[in-house]
Amino acid sequence: MRAAVVTEFGGPEVIEVREWPEPAAGEGQVVIDAEVTDVIWVETAIRRGLNREYFDVTPPYIPGHSVGGRVHAVGPGIDEAWIGKTVIGRTEQFGAHAERVAVPADSLVELPEQLDVETAIAALGDGLTTLLLEKSAPDLAGKEVLITAAAGGMGLLLIQMAHKAGAHVVAAARGQAKLDLAKAQGADVVIDYTLPGWEKLVLEATNGVDVVFEGAGGAFGAAAFSTVKDGGWFSAHGTPSGSFAQYDEAEAKRRGITTQGIRDVQADSYQVSHSDVIGRVLAGDLVPVIDRVFAFDELGEAHRAIEDRALLGKALLRIR
Repeated sequence: MRAAVVTEFGGPEVIEVREWPEPAAGEGQVVIDAEVTDVIWVETAIRRGLNREYFDVTPPYIPGHSVGGRVHAVGPGIDEAWIGKTVIGRTEQFGAHAERVAVPADSLVELPEQLDVETAIAALGDGLTTLLLEKSAPDLAGKEVLITAAAGGMGLLLIQMAHKAGAHVVAAARGQAKLDLAKAQGADVVIDYTLPGWEKLVLEATNGVDVVFEGAGGAFGAAAFSTVKDGGWFSAHGTPSGSFAQYDEAEAKRRGITTQGIRDVQADSYQVSHSDVIGRVLAGDLVPVIDRVFAFDELGEAHRAIEDRALLGKALLRIR
């Protein structure tokens, strides 16, 4: 089969489509004939050799987690009735950017006819994190909520979630096109966080925020932390700037600010299922925004577009 392979750590040019051994369905697994996968920012960092403390991977490897398509084969203990069904699922490690992908059977969701594979895959990974953050955050009704990296795939879903929960949503993103998109998804205030002192604009609009969903990291995260009220809540779960948000833990404790990181979100992953995400998509609560669907041999280009902050919403990869 063909697979998009990271041949060594480096830039987008290290990704090559090449022949790769087909996976076999092991115990508790199925093999999917992949049609669509998603492409997320953290995969670009892993490709560069970053985040090794979180992701144990050595080239050559096939990146990607979420995959949608038809079940080709099932492993021992799995009902053969799955064969031929259109499903979505997630790999245990990597390997989704290939013509055939092995996934745990307990990750599968059969798609109803009214939901296409692209929409389901665009919602799956970001939707899981969005719903986990929804569960861990305090009640958002009537609260001032700041969302950074607001025009990314997950940022847009967080805007929708917070808006539906009755929050006053402040969205921080880069450039007018992204601000316009955030506004269209339900943000009440939009602020360009490339402007010097942008956090002061947040404070002018809110007199301090109750909740921060911080997806940008680095200095952006530090500025976002400075907008939180005493007794507020702060989630630092994104690293597009090269690191998680930089803030003083002692100050957070002194001010009574509850903080959490990506490990806290991952530790609670059992609380939300893939079916929960698809249910919220079908209910209209989560509406993923797809910017571009790249061809199979354009994975490097997709990585480059993500790193250049050139996309409004999600990037997908069409395998077949």
